[in-house]
Amino acid sequence: MIDAGDGEKLERWGDVVLQRPDPQAIWPHGAWPKPDALYHRSSSGGGYWQKNRAHPAAWEIQYPGVVKNLTFRIEPTGFKHTGLFPEQAPNWDFCGTAISQALAAGRQSRILNLFAYTGAATVACAAAGAAEVVHLDASKGMNARARENLALSGLEGSLVRFFTDDAQKFVEREERRGRRYDGIIMDRPAYGRGPSGELWKLEDALYGLVERSAALLSDQPLFFLINSYTTGLAPTVLADILNLVVKPAHGGRTEAEELGLPATGRDLILPCGCTGRWQP
Repeated sequence: MIDAGDGEKLERWGDVVLQRPDPQAIWPHGAWPKPDALYHRSSSGGGYWQKNRAHPAAWEIQYPGVVKNLTFRIEPTGFKHTGLFPEQAPNWDFCGTAISQALAAGRQSRILNLFAYTGAATVACAAAGAAEVVHLDASKGMNARARENLALSGLEGSLVRFFTDDAQKFVEREERRGRRYDGIIMDRPAYGRGPSGELWKLEDALYGLVERSAALLSDQPLFFLINSYTTGLAPTVLADILNLVVKPAHGGRTEAEELGLPATGRDLILPCGCTGRWQP
């Protein structure tokens, strides 16, 4: 991120500079260079990109992972997203470090990535040496992009199983099957729809899903990670949930913090949600 202000953020994605709305940037910004593309919101929902300079419709960028470079495909969408949330990089490193350290100690790990989107965390876990990663998202399109990111990172040979399903139903089935995981990643969106079309909010549904998912943890788990993009939830809430659900059965410790993007042009950090992490 180059800068943020006046409800916008200016970012460089490889060689392409994009300007997108962000409601957290409530301070003013100064003079900005003209971006390659600028996103305009529509009053009826969604929006469109105004292209100021020619650039590819999609391109690749790299991130230096714990074990190897990770490669992701970037493609601006009609909902202002690019296919990657870079503020999650500390979580990719957190998971990758836990997996690689376990592997160095002679231990294989199985990871469950719920609400996995385009698979950045899936790729990070596979690159770190996870024996198996189960990637679940309700969108076939997101799962297709995740497969592409896995291939771009040279990880086609990794054992990654993709599922297009409702997370609650999947977790319940895995529990009945007796499946166990050494690490669980839960990046649930702020709003969504249940299997019968009912609208749910993160605040109402999060605790119950963490409780069900925790039953899938192995006897010696490596981590349980929760993300929240809901501004109404403080980081401490995520730590409290992990302390109430995971810690009594497995001990260990929890931490919670804000996630944000530092600007290169000014002394500021743009808030991007929060994360809670449990580890033994």
